[in-house]
Amino acid sequence: MPAASRSMDENELAHLPVERLAPLVARGKISPVELVETAAWRIERLNPVVNAFITLTIDQALDEARRSEREIRRGKRRGPLHGIPISLKDNIWTRGVRTTAGSKILADFVPDEDATVVRRLRRAGAIVIGKTNLHEFAYGVTTENPHYGPARNPWDTRRMTGGSSGGSAAALAAGIGWGSIGSDTGGSARIPPSLCGVVGLKPTFGRVSCFGVVPLSVSLDHVGPLATSVTGAAWLLGAIARRDPRDAFTRNAPAPAADYVRLFGRRLGRVRIGLPRDYFFGGIDGEVAAAVEGAARQTERLGAKIGEIALQDVAHSVDVAAEIAFAEARHYHESAGYFPERAAEYGEDVRRLLERGGEIRASSYLAHVEWMREERLRWNRAIEGFDALLAPATPVTAPEIGQKMVEIDGREETVRSALLRLCRPANFTGAPALVLPCGFTRAGLPIGLQLIGPLWAEERLLRIGYAYEQAADWHTRHPSGF
Repeated sequence: MPAASRSMDENELAHLPVERLAPLVARGKISPVELVETAAWRIERLNPVVNAFITLTIDQALDEARRSEREIRRGKRRGPLHGIPISLKDNIWTRGVRTTAGSKILADFVPDEDATVVRRLRRAGAIVIGKTNLHEFAYGVTTENPHYGPARNPWDTRRMTGGSSGGSAAALAAGIGWGSIGSDTGGSARIPPSLCGVVGLKPTFGRVSCFGVVPLSVSLDHVGPLATSVTGAAWLLGAIARRDPRDAFTRNAPAPAADYVRLFGRRLGRVRIGLPRDYFFGGIDGEVAAAVEGAARQTERLGAKIGEIALQDVAHSVDVAAEIAFAEARHYHESAGYFPERAAEYGEDVRRLLERGGEIRASSYLAHVEWMREERLRWNRAIEGFDALLAPATPVTAPEIGQKMVEIDGREETVRSALLRLCRPANFTGAPALVLPCGFTRAGLPIGLQLIGPLWAEERLLRIGYAYEQAADWHTRHPSGF
């Protein structure tokens, strides 16, 4: 076990928010080597319980930590992430380190270059400690992986983490690393934070490069940060967000300034928040509803103006987005030579989804994509006058591993449908969406709040999220034994 910092024990250090940790690293009070050693010790002890990681890079991380320590000591600090250990979802390329995408097919795939987001994180001084577990090929909402085992929720290890970035959320909730990068096609960087009690951010479509990320659905794929605080998510976004010539979908839109966190405050004067009750507040668990309504009242006490908003065609957009994903996922797996040639090597659920992709007619797919592009242009007009919409992230808390159905208000629904339906609209519109904890059930399970904003308005969401976080302090709670 590594020596803990002189002023705190291992658990306290592991759960220290990055905004408190980074200044200590900058002043030499805590060493990047100590942080990597702490993460390594916790992985050794806790990963057999939560199964958050597929591949570890501890030796490489220690080398990088020693280099970071020397650079910081010489006054060559690169920013707030310099010397901070993080993890990466294992569908993100890492040069010289295998990238399995949670699959048997790519079990031995070793990229010869880093994904764009990884290059930018390394440039910012972040240290990668490992690659996290995910739903196979990121195509699912549970991270019940048939090849690498299920990721387990630290709040109750009988329960799922959500997916597909489930390993990333489990690692953070367990106090392993101080940030992670996930992908999000239908909620995959927001569903796991909602179920595991951490923060997740899906940026605006085109804000962050997807180059070097194993694709699921190119029209809906996003890459975004997971963290234990809103500030941590903001710092990670600041490191990875900007145009990339290797991703044609990225835009020259203004990127968040590296220091925009300093604009955060504890009050929300002149902020208008919309409650989209017609879709997002229907068919949700009573404890989830109470927690989200409480969060709305809290933002009002902080100075925000609350109003209701009606959104058209949201339910239809969820179905259309699913069909786009079916078709685009099938196209990728066919063009890569994986499906149907190697169909037997897929898990049953992903294989069924890829089979459905073969049933989508070309004319139907093209009509869906055309409508989606029109909706993305209309989105800001649709929510004009509001800085953000406030809604639940998921209608239920974490189901048990292996559970197929959930019951909400006497109505049964598949776990897949329930966990996707409140997150997928932001993928369809391309709008930024932030998830953070807003309470716990009587059984001690986290409840997630979702803030959805105008296109390119991540700063507004982060500002609102930060003010709420500081007033509510749900993010300071940690699962027992972790």
